[in-house]
Formats: sequence, structure tokens, C-alpha cells
Amino acid sequence: MTIAERLTWRDVYDTIQGRILDATYPPGTRLPRDEDIALDLGCARATVQRAMRALADEGLIERKRKGGTHVLRLPATRATFHIPVARLEVEATGARYGYQLVSREEADAPRAVAAALELHAPARMLHVRALHLANQRPYLFEDRWICVETVPEILDVDLSRENANEWLLQHRPYSRCDLRFFAMKASADEAALLQAEEGDALFGIARSTWNGADPITTVTALAPPGYELHSRA
Repeated sequence: MTIAERLTWRDVYDTIQGRILDATYPPGTRLPRDEDIALDLGCARATVQRAMRALADEGLIERKRKGGTHVLRLPATRATFHIPVARLEVEATGARYGYQLVSREEADAPRAVAAALELHAPARMLHVRALHLANQRPYLFEDRWICVETVPEILDVDLSRENANEWLLQHRPYSRCDLRFFAMKASADEAALLQAEEGDALFGIARSTWNGADPITTVTALAPPGYELHSRA
């Protein structure tokens, strides 16, 4: 296997990000052309382009078709966000934490789930739906898919007693996480689970995690009206 075959876009991302953070490429610097970086690192130009898109999405660089790629003089401010542990959030409010397993089944991942985990072929996964409670009232509902090829041990975990969120954080640390925040109207099923009214505005978090290139899990968590999320910048 050649060096070019071993390098991933994430490797290139980490290299360029490191050069930006240690001021090898200070603010305002015009970066080398993609093809020159590819030659320097011994990888494909497409790999560099994928890494550059991620750096641009992170607010570290700006890319212009005819102006090249520059390190931003004022990088976008980023908040530090840690994957929330529902039990700790509930207990921090002084409420009593509870947990209910709604459903658990092995199934082929739908296309949207496979896409969220950057899979290009069908995969067998564990589908888990669960409720986190605060003083016996719904606090957070999660709809989760777990890649059993990456985490085969999850099939032996009693998820009626132990929630998948905490188990995965303890047993399958992630190296990469994609997050999306959104709002949506509650369907009849979601309203019933969250003890809300159909059509109520729900806060949602869609999250996918990987260990290297291996997909771990993707989850959509929905919270009823009144939920608060805290972060730090």
C-alpha cells in the first residue's frame, strides 16, 4: 500500500489545521495550491480538496475560485460542545433521573442513516429508541442507530437497564463528531412520547460519531418545549 493510499482527508485536515494553529500559516497567508499540497503530502488532490472544504466549514480558511485559499484573519468563533449525558443534565437540575427503553431491534440501516455515517453500502445496525426522564416526565427522546460491525459488544448490553448514550461514551470513545441543531414540529407519535401537543416546537440534535474511519453511531435526540442547552465559547 502506498502513502497516497494510506492518507485520508482527515489526515490532511489535521496537518493543515496544525500548521494554521502553530502559525506556520499565519492569518492572511495564502496557502499553496491544492495540487502542491497533494504533492508535498503524497496524496491525491481530491483528498486535499475534501480536507479544505472541512477547514472552510470550520471557519479557518476562505476559498475563492480565482483568488486561491487564504487563512482567515479573524477565524470564526467556535463554541466548545461536549456530547451531553442526559442523566448528568437531569441530576444537575436537582431532578430525579429515569430511563425507559422504547424499542430495540436489529435492522438494515435506511439510506438516510447510512448517509449520516458516510457509508456507501447497506449495513446491519442496532436501532434503539429510548426516553430519558426528569422526575418521571419526558426530558429527551433519542432515536439511535449503532453500527454493530464497529461495536459488536452492544448486542450483549441490556439496554433496558443501561442507556446506549452513556455506554458508548464509556466504551467507544470517538475521534470525530458531526452535529446539527434544528427545530421541528412534533408529530403525533413524538408528542405522545414527550407528553407534548402535536405541532409543538421541539428542539433537536442530530449527531454522528466515528472512531477514525469507523462509524460508531448516529442519533437524533428530541426535547420538549422548555429544554435548554448550554455551551461555552
